[in-house]
Amino acid sequence: MTSSSVTSSQPPRPPRPNLAFRRLRGRRSPAEFAAEVRRAAREIGEQVSCDARYVGRVEAGEIRCPNYAYERVFLHMFPDRTLTDLGFAPRSSVRGRPGRTATEPPPGRRLGGTGAGRTAQDPGDPPQDPDERHHRDEESDVLRRAFMTGGGATVAAASLGAPLALASDALAAPRPRRAGSSEAGALEEAVRRIRLLDDRHGADGLYRRAAAPLRAAYALLDAGTVRQATAERLHSGAGELAISVGWLAHDSGRFDDARSHYAEALATARVAGDPGLEAHAFCNTAFLARDAGRPREAVRAAQAAQRIARPLGSARLMSLLALREAGGWAGLADRTGCEQALARAHALHQRGTTEADPEWMTFYGEAELEGLEAQCWSTLGDWTRAARHARRATRLQDPHFTRNIALYTAELADDLARDGRPDEAAQAGLRVLDLLAQVQSSRVQTMLAGTARVLLPHRRTPGVSDFLEKHTSTPRMP
Repeated sequence: MTSSSVTSSQPPRPPRPNLAFRRLRGRRSPAEFAAEVRRAAREIGEQVSCDARYVGRVEAGEIRCPNYAYERVFLHMFPDRTLTDLGFAPRSSVRGRPGRTATEPPPGRRLGGTGAGRTAQDPGDPPQDPDERHHRDEESDVLRRAFMTGGGATVAAASLGAPLALASDALAAPRPRRAGSSEAGALEEAVRRIRLLDDRHGADGLYRRAAAPLRAAYALLDAGTVRQATAERLHSGAGELAISVGWLAHDSGRFDDARSHYAEALATARVAGDPGLEAHAFCNTAFLARDAGRPREAVRAAQAAQRIARPLGSARLMSLLALREAGGWAGLADRTGCEQALARAHALHQRGTTEADPEWMTFYGEAELEGLEAQCWSTLGDWTRAARHARRATRLQDPHFTRNIALYTAELADDLARDGRPDEAAQAGLRVLDLLAQVQSSRVQTMLAGTARVLLPHRRTPGVSDFLEKHTSTPRMP
């Protein structure tokens, strides 16, 4: 496709300056304030590469919401304020891969969106209300306006309890209207919503509903677009959505479906020439292969992802990919290979965050690193070390990620049970069962079932009997 010579009738709206953050800086220079941010980060064990340029971008409104590391630092510096008080937008409005403006480089030149990128909004959309503190509607309004009626594809508004329905008549139209920036923005919004809801509730209740927007995304690609920048956004958005839907399938135990979705994302990345998206697809493919009992494929996919991602400049991404490789080596019972990959993962993670880190990696902090390392040691049969890392993961995880807290605690329960500590395992298992009122994850339920089997010989122990009884009476996802 070639770029259109027709310019938009309405120029992109510039970001609004963050005046609240500027007032907090006071008379200090941006460099002085950045030094205070780094000092505050060290006080709470965080690593951020804050400099005068970052402060300037925040004050200019280019960074609408900081990543989780910066969030913890800012709230430590200003404990009586919320992110909204600091002038940032609610996280739910930016969770996902931001869209690019026409002046931004194509996906082949950088790693997707970052927290500093402009969030996808149609130029005619109203600005985000800065007083929207909690965004409570997200659980009861899943993927609202996920796709707009535009001739190419239509998805009805939906709630968490009702599936997103794709309007079949729109897809059946012989000549759908070409997609524009509003459709691209809606696609990016769908990715954000899915990720937010998965963070909090797990995959099982979302997978079926997410299939509809994915079909609509590829219908938009088939419809075509006039502007090259919009085409790039559509390809990147469709690929990220395929990965998100693939993850929902993966986490709910539908491995064949997940493999198909990841392959679709990989093909989309190669068509679009988007190395960031390609690395993401290989990253998830490696994780899936490990879980599906194909450890050698996990190693190969993780190594391929590292080759693709290396020029993109994100140490955090390379750290996660090294962990994916470590999981594969553990599955092959190669302790040396696993330890070497884990060492690389830790060294890369310690370099801190940069603007090259993709937005989809907001989940990857110290807690996730500890949780993935725990899984490696568990696979290798070192239950004591696995339990130690799993316990750290539960303590470090942000409360926002309810599903991950349940996952790490389930990992801890299983490791403790296999390490011969049934009382502690039962206590951890009971905590997971309490979380299942909020989280729907087949992965977590499968882990708990395995723990229950290990604890069965100890069923006369009071704490264990309480866990086994509650586990038996807890309803399972269909």
